Amino acid sequence: MTMIGQEIDDFKVNAYQDLSIREVTKKDLLGHWSVLFFYPADFSFVCPTELGDLADHYQEFKDINAEIYSVSEDTEFVHQAWHLESPEVGKTEYPMIADPAGVLARYFGVLDEEAGQAYRGVFILDPEGKIQSYTINNMGIGRNAEEILRTLQAAQFVAEHGDQVCPANWKPGEKTLTPGVELVGKI
Repeated sequence: MTMIGQEIDDFKVNAYQDLSIREVTKKDLLGHWSVLFFYPADFSFVCPTELGDLADHYQEFKDINAEIYSVSEDTEFVHQAWHLESPEVGKTEYPMIADPAGVLARYFGVLDEEAGQAYRGVFILDPEGKIQSYTINNMGIGRNAEEILRTLQAAQFVAEHGDQVCPANWKPGEKTLTPGVELVGKI
């Protein structure tokens, strides 16, 4: 069963950001594009490279009205300790959501119950809180912030220009397609 177009349910969790702890709810994800970025665990190996990569591109996400929310099953206090200790994670400015009860990971279908960790899921939500894109990788497969950004840009373009679609590897400013019978068999 697909989650595309599904509006997320209400939730309430804590997050670490800017040397403080704050509450994050569904309401915080509305009114702008959101990227929920699930990862297995703090103080691990692949995860800091991903969070650092997102941090390196964070301003590009902010520039197109998007917020990143990283999510793991660790507590907000473990997020704080990791942020203070890891050079890569220390670059993060986006909220690091704590999901120790697995509420969000279960809801999004990324919780490995046996391991108590989340698979590497990326969920792109529109300003109404509806899922427009998602991918889920196994725990050992790292992701690329540039591809997440490109996918977000394509989702935004399609939302704004419903009569056009984005071909493979599309980037803003490049040619799009207008579906119709005249294209069948021509591409």
